[in-house]
Amino acid sequence: MKIPRILLTAGASGSGKTLITCGILKALTNRGQKSASFKCGPDYIDPMFHSRVIGTKSRNLDTFFTGESVTRHLLIENSRDCDIAVMEGVMGYYDGVGGTTTRASAYDLACITRTPAILIVNSKGMSVSLCAYVKGFLEYRTDSQIRGVIFNQMSPMLYPRMKGLVEKECGVRVLGYVPRVDDCVIESRHLGLVLPGEIPKLREKLDRLALILEKSLDMEGILALAQSAEELEEEDLLAQHPDFSFRLDRPVRLAVARDDAFCFIYEDNLRLLEEMGAQMVPFSPVRDAHLPEQIQGVLLFGGYPELYGKALERNAALRRELSEALRNGLPCIAECGGFMYLHEFMEDMDKELCQGVGVIPGKAFRTPRLQRFGYITLRQRTSVWGEETLGEIPAHEFHYFDSENCGESFFAEKPESGRGWRCIHGTESLCAGFPHIHYYGNPAFARAFLQKCAAYERREP
Repeated sequence: MKIPRILLTAGASGSGKTLITCGILKALTNRGQKSASFKCGPDYIDPMFHSRVIGTKSRNLDTFFTGESVTRHLLIENSRDCDIAVMEGVMGYYDGVGGTTTRASAYDLACITRTPAILIVNSKGMSVSLCAYVKGFLEYRTDSQIRGVIFNQMSPMLYPRMKGLVEKECGVRVLGYVPRVDDCVIESRHLGLVLPGEIPKLREKLDRLALILEKSLDMEGILALAQSAEELEEEDLLAQHPDFSFRLDRPVRLAVARDDAFCFIYEDNLRLLEEMGAQMVPFSPVRDAHLPEQIQGVLLFGGYPELYGKALERNAALRRELSEALRNGLPCIAECGGFMYLHEFMEDMDKELCQGVGVIPGKAFRTPRLQRFGYITLRQRTSVWGEETLGEIPAHEFHYFDSENCGESFFAEKPESGRGWRCIHGTESLCAGFPHIHYYGNPAFARAFLQKCAAYERREP
């Protein structure tokens, strides 16, 4: 399949990748280009910004979660009928698993998907040193995939000289610059960037940024680079895992918590569940007084419940209804923020105690630093949904909160270090813990959950 595509990367976090990616996506949209957008790695928030620009869901591509073939499959499937695919890198270009490898880095994704990469260089305070910086990234790996450079925070007066110098010294094409744009800065909070809906007049800011980039970037050169990407062959998912072929005999309805408090969702997780026979019914634990009707399962993903602790507590009717349903066997997956919400009590950002759903004994509480941050491999210790051998599950943790009762149904092992801990409450109907799971990493997890939902639907009234 021919997919024109580029990957925008940088030497470090905080180099302007998300802002520039959104600006380029907006400029492409203004040109009538239908774009597919992707975030390299497990981040939830950057794709929300992409989605605001292109008007459709952005996706994650994460080679730790899904390996080579499945990652290429997700790229192909999510790029169908699009004119161009734009990927945003993660951290520094070569930064991967364990802090000592390039596995699951933006470089790894570029190699696996054979995508031309554009290196965004924060040029503030540099001139000739730009050559040494760029040359280092080009030559650190002989197959760097870097085919272009964009200078960020560069003055228009300096740009022509720096473009000529870097192209002469490094042999790589410079595709423009981004001047300092003070009113388009995206602020951060404890789990990353603030959410798009919290930025006043975001659309107007991105419109202005796109107009600036049309003048300062070589958009024709960027499009030509995307067109130069080689074709990708269709991937056979069944060769990767037999559970990719699983389909329910009849559909089940899943209630999906989806509001400002619960918004960290891998869209491809929902896609896989739908392909297997599930129907998604969104609801808001903050605003809705009742669960959706005639459901056979519930999904409580992560987000910012700590910012809405009192609002969630005030919605006592829904908490009671959810508690009763879960105690009566309604199958449920709860991750991170969703797991916190299921506790008897949950601290909010002000460390005030808020009542939760009450099916997990104890409380979730705020800590001063990140807890158990990074990729993990989950190994099952007890039965979950009646299954003993779901197999290894790649996952990720990123949270400033902890729990008095993290669960013991899985052992989470950090790659490259061997460090690990017990986690997740697994029962006949519940799988709840801090780890975030990408279902394409092990479709047996999704299959077992849906089978339990189907069994719940068939049970005697």
